[in-house]
Amino acid sequence: MSVKDVVFALVVFLHDLFTVMWIGGLFTLTLSVLPSAKAVLGTGPQTQTLMQAIQNRLSRLVYVSIVGLIVTGLLQANRSDAFAGLFSAGNDYSLVLTLKHLLVITMVIIALIRSLGLKRWKLAPQAKAKLNARLLMANLVLGIGVLLLSGFSTALAS
Repeated sequence: MSVKDVVFALVVFLHDLFTVMWIGGLFTLTLSVLPSAKAVLGTGPQTQTLMQAIQNRLSRLVYVSIVGLIVTGLLQANRSDAFAGLFSAGNDYSLVLTLKHLLVITMVIIALIRSLGLKRWKLAPQAKAKLNARLLMANLVLGIGVLLLSGFSTALAS
């Protein structure tokens, strides 16, 4: 195995790791932690405090993941002969990547709104919690879409 192959394998590994940190965190939070916290603590202030603490910790991981995904994604795309350029629709591979990137950009915006915007908005606590939950669910659905498009991009790159 050449040095070039080892470096590429490490780039793919890091890209996968950053994906797991972000989208896996969304899965865990949405489908396990939040329902469990509500079942044990109810929907009162203790649950809100717990979820805010978890969100603050996960936000740091998400920010690291976003930067890591950008860097490793660019390195991966440049290696493929099918890559026709960022936000290109020149071929099926590039079109799938463009759609994937649009979903990721939307996810980044939602993540920033959840971690930074909601704190500043003057909404009733119930309305803020409801909006936060909807944004979380939207990001989970978008994350699933990103994973689906990743599968297609891998198939098309082969």
